Amino acid sequence: MEKLRSLIRRNVSRSLFDARWLMAPFYFGLVVALLLLLFVFLRQLANYALRITDLGAADAVLMALSLIDLSLVANLLLIVTLAGYENFVTRIDSGGERRPQWMGMVDFAAMKNKLMGSIIAISAIALLRIFMKLEEGSRIDPETLRWMSAIHGMLLLSALVLAVTERLARHRMLPPQDPPPNVPPPS
Repeated sequence: MEKLRSLIRRNVSRSLFDARWLMAPFYFGLVVALLLLLFVFLRQLANYALRITDLGAADAVLMALSLIDLSLVANLLLIVTLAGYENFVTRIDSGGERRPQWMGMVDFAAMKNKLMGSIIAISAIALLRIFMKLEEGSRIDPETLRWMSAIHGMLLLSALVLAVTERLARHRMLPPQDPPPNVPPPS
């Protein structure tokens, strides 16, 4: 009876551990999304290149912001894909290629912080686009501007809360340190 229980426990544990491979199609789907985003980036770049003589200074800045925005989203996809795969599925064997330093070192907390940083940058670029349109004299709905500013503020607040909670969690996980040898213990 004990052998049967042990066999069942081992098989259940192995099945749960092997279930991590169910995440692999999600990460491959993100690679497909990255390829699609590359297509959009190249199409937009070609569109801007064809209209370069018609672009004013403000349009050129908006063009750059638009391309930076797409680049940040691509970075976001890449970080989630590589770090998520390594954290939740298995280590990526790069076949001798030089691995980026951050690979294998981005834990779930660091990944959340990187994601929030990218999302905040994307939000800031969207706000900057609105402000540039205002500067050009375009009419922007004040309600839209308020909502975008509020959402950006909430993203900043969320990132701050995440950073504080992560710091508190790491602080609690550190073992208590012995006082230096020349310092008497507190009484």
